[in-house]
Parts: sequence; C-alpha cells; structure tokens
Amino acid sequence: MAASSASLQRFLPPSAHAAASSSSRCRRPGRARAAVSSVPSSTPAAGEVPAERLEPRVQEREGGYWVLKEKYRTGLNPQEKVKIEKEPMGLFMEGGIKDLAKIPMEEIDADKLTKDDVDVRLKWLGLFHRRKHQYGRFMMRLKLPNGVTTSEQTRYLASVIEAYGSDGCADVTTRQNWQIRGVTLPDVPAILEGLRAVGLTSLQSGMDNVRNPVGNPLAGIDPDEIVDTRPYTNLLSSYITNNSQGNPTITNLQCNDTLFAGNFRPRKWNVCVIGSHDLYEHPHINDLAYMPAVKGGKFGFNLLVGGFISPKRWGEALPLDAWVPGDDIIPVCKAILEAFRDLGNRGNRQKTRMMWLIDELGMEVFRSEVEKRMPNGVLERAAAEDLIDKAWERRDYLGVHPQKQEGLSYVGLHVPVGRLQASDMFELARLADEYGSGELRLTVEQNIVLPNVRNERLDALLAEPLLRERLSPQPSLLLRGLVACTGNQFCGQAIIETKARALQVTRDVEKRVAVPRTVRMHWTGCPNSCGQVQVADIGFMGCLTKDADGKICEAADIFVGGRVGSDSHLADVYRKAVPCKDLVPVVADLLVERFGAVPREREEDEE
Repeated sequence: MAASSASLQRFLPPSAHAAASSSSRCRRPGRARAAVSSVPSSTPAAGEVPAERLEPRVQEREGGYWVLKEKYRTGLNPQEKVKIEKEPMGLFMEGGIKDLAKIPMEEIDADKLTKDDVDVRLKWLGLFHRRKHQYGRFMMRLKLPNGVTTSEQTRYLASVIEAYGSDGCADVTTRQNWQIRGVTLPDVPAILEGLRAVGLTSLQSGMDNVRNPVGNPLAGIDPDEIVDTRPYTNLLSSYITNNSQGNPTITNLQCNDTLFAGNFRPRKWNVCVIGSHDLYEHPHINDLAYMPAVKGGKFGFNLLVGGFISPKRWGEALPLDAWVPGDDIIPVCKAILEAFRDLGNRGNRQKTRMMWLIDELGMEVFRSEVEKRMPNGVLERAAAEDLIDKAWERRDYLGVHPQKQEGLSYVGLHVPVGRLQASDMFELARLADEYGSGELRLTVEQNIVLPNVRNERLDALLAEPLLRERLSPQPSLLLRGLVACTGNQFCGQAIIETKARALQVTRDVEKRVAVPRTVRMHWTGCPNSCGQVQVADIGFMGCLTKDADGKICEAADIFVGGRVGSDSHLADVYRKAVPCKDLVPVVADLLVERFGAVPREREEDEE
C-alpha cells in the first residue's frame, strides 16, 4: 500500500522555464497564446449545461503560466486583475523576489505594481504582508506534507524568528503546517535559500493555490492505521509545487473579491489523504479527500469532493463516484484541479469555491469533465465500500501511546492555541533528538506529536520542563480541544483578538464548571473561519456588536453541534453577536445544558 513516484514526472511541467534576461520589478506578462491542449466540449445531460459553458476560460501563455481568456475578462474581481497585470509566480520562477527585496518599502508603496507585489503576489511564495498590524513584516507559511518535520528544520525556523525578537513567533496551523511571523522583506531571499537547504519550501502555500496536503499525524506508527499516508501526501506536494521549483499550471485556480477593504480573500483548495478510522484529517471539509478503499482486490481510494467552509456557506464533501489505484493518485488530482481552473467562476466573490462549480454543473457533469482530463479519458466508478469503520470511536492522540514498533511510543503534546516562541522550538528540536528519532508531527488541532520514543526514556521525557510547564501531554478537558486562528493581533481580516482570549475564556469557564469529556472549542476572528468553527462542538466567530451601554464592542457568533469522524456534521449558529466580555457565563451555561457539565459549587457540595 505504498505510493509510487514512477508516474509523477509525467504530470509535472517542464522543469526549466526560460528566465528573462533580467528580473525587473516592472515586468508585465508576455502575450498569451492558445492553450496547449484544448479540452473537447462535453455532452452534458440534455437541457442542463450548455456546451459553451464547458469551454475552458483560461489559456496558457509564455512561461507555462495560465491566464484568463480575453472574452471572460468582464466583471472581474480586483484579484484577477492583479494576476493579469503581472504573473505572481514570476517573483519566484524568474527571480523577481531578489530585486524586490532590495527596494525600500517607501519606494514600493509609491508604485502600484510593486505595492501589489508586496501585498498580493508574494502570497504565491507564502509571504503575507501584515500591512495593517505589522507594517513591513510578513507571515511566512510553509508546505509541510502530512505535518512531518525534522529537528533540523525546526531549529532553522526557530533561528529565523529568534532574530526578530518580540516580533517573531510561530504558529501550528489547522492544516498541519508551520507559519512563522516577523519576517522582513530584505531577509526573504536568504530565508528561502535556508528553507531549501533543510528541505522545506513556502512556495504555493497561499492565495489561488493548493494548500498543505494533510494526512494521518500517526502515519507509520499507529497500530490501527489503514495505510501510511506519508508517501501519498509527499507525492501530492511534489506534484503541486513541481518538486519545489514551481508548478504554474495550477497556480491560477481562481480568486474571489475583497472581503474587507484592502484585504483579498483567496481561492484556496484543500486536499487530504485518509489513513485511519479516526479521520484525523477532516475529509468532510476538504475539496478533495482520498478515502481508502479496495476494488477488485486492489488497494486504492474512493474520492470525496467539494467540502469547504466560507463566510456565507459551508458544506460537506460529497462522493464523486470514483476510485483510483493507490499507486496512481496524481492524475486524478491534476484532472480535478484543471477542471476547477478551466471552468470555475471568477466574478462573484461568494461563489468561487469548487462546490459552487459542482452545484452549477451537477455532480455527474463535473465528473465527466474530470474524466475527460484523465490521461486515458477513463475514471473508474467508486468501490462499493471504503475501509473506514463507521462505528470507530475517535481516539485522543495527546499523552503517551504505544506504537506499532515494539518498545516505542509516541507522545502527543498540547500546544496552547498553536502558538510557539523560538525557545519552545529549540527545545522541541532537542527533545526530538534526545528522546526520539529527530522527527516531529504537527496536527490539524494545532498540536505536536513526538514519535519514536523508547519506552525506557518516557519518564525522563515527561519530566522535562517544557512538558511540565508549557506543552503538557495531559491538558484539561477543555484546553485539549481548544483551537484558535491568528486573530487581530496579526491578521488584518480578523475582527477580534482570538488566541489570548480563547485561553482566558476557557480558563475562566473551567473555574465555573467541570466537564465529563473533552469539548472541542474553536475560535475564528472573522467569517473566513480559518479556525474552522463549523467542525467544533462549540465555535466562536468574531464580529462586532453593541453592548448594554450602546457602545461598539468585540463579540462572537456562537456555533454548536459540529462533529468530526464518520458521523461528521457541521455546526449551526446557536446565538448571534454575544459580547466577548459576556461569553464566560454563556459558555458555562451551554456546557451544562448540552455537554453534561456540572457547576463547581454543586460538585463541591456533592463531595
């Protein structure tokens, strides 16, 4: 059940794109040319989808980049115009970042082209200018397939943020990934080279790109796993970034309009590979989920498509009625991405996730568009059943657990709301080397797993100050399920502060009630829902409201009822616009009402 890379090269673009003679900050794109392969028109169900609707809306131009055709350029959102004016990937593939990094911010802001480079196009390189809250500083998002990283990589990232003092920190994200903060533009070329030297990349981790491929955080060590997801997520990441060289065939998926003034909301596309019955990867909110399944005695994957969370709508992924062999996962990923790229909506900002395209075409027409983009024009129908045990009770990976390898255990560490300082990362790297195999695993709940610890070394590891004081293997029942997005400390789109508030509200609630089990509480600072409130038992989405005195204050819409696992369900709104200063009693009452919590006073009386 191991993935093979034998077929990967067939689906990568040419590795060497002709570089321009010089990388000018004012370079405009060259003239577009006809698409290399024009997809034949489909035969949609009678009366459903006009044939002209299935004409690809993009074409390839010089350098292998893909752009919107002239006739579809009416009513564009601002982001599409920025991409047409200058190809974002040129900053990496043609070395433009080296020239841009030499320009002072004052000069950059005086020129629309370079200002758009800094505020928009650099996101294709994983660099996000924090213009609103940290002018001149960037967040850098990496690619970390399956959340697997090494002590060497962790030390390097720690050294980067350490250099920025109080402006530098790191976050574990809800896509099993690292984000580092405080980066300044002049340092970027050297940082990119440092990433390459330790086997990391930030390329294509933001905006109209495929996000970090997610897999089982216990891959290869879990006694009950179905399949080791690491080979598959590594293959996907290699295809998506063309082995970290840049894959311009899939860097112009789509983009929506602005959500708030000056901030572009990206056209993300998420993929995961399921490796265990626990569904740690959250397949129901991914655009493409590979579900392990056997067909005709051969291992492979059934496919789910279209899961997403967005400000105005959220929906669970649906079966594509398709199965692919386990050693051939790249062609279908490529076909789905190209169908989305070619046919997706680029106007209305609320209707640009892939599920909107599926809704418009219908699943069977969408499937036929995927099938015609397969190398042999054939997409097998799904296996009758996947291999997921629907009655499986999702396990908690925090704490100490035995591995499938005799004499070894993994230790799940709770990272409070995913935030780490350089000192924490240096210590994690040391612990991984001293007690494990030099490896760390990141999870979608913003935590870290330390694998391959010899059982006789467990007591010494658990006695380490970092575990006793900061990253506990056994946090409280409310803290262990706590997730929070960046919030308005750094993010220009966030309406409220999230990370510190999530911790404080949780601790204050714990003083009022005791819960009988883990309750997953997620915080997100705005409707983009990077904190994934819709999958939480209780979710908090930032907004503004008026308090009892009529003053504008930070508030949260409360969501209740999200579930993960085989019985997944997205949460519904429970109560709108609760002032943040009033949340503690509301949450305490909700825990008693819905989750079996007991007020602390009664608990003490009964004792």
